[in-house]
Amino acid sequence: MRGEIIRAVVAGREAGTRGDPPTACPYPITSTLRTAWIRGYAERRPVADQDDDPTD
Repeated sequence: MRGEIIRAVVAGREAGTRGDPPTACPYPITSTLRTAWIRGYAERRPVADQDDDPTD
């Protein structure tokens, strides 16, 4: 199971780096592997600049 979790995290990182949408996660919502994939994805996803205020 540990190897599967590591592979899911790595796959999530790769998806985040490519800019895939989070809906690209291949795991069902009830799966621990989905949580691992999303964790990896979140590490690489672009984050909005905190100084970006559209009301300025």
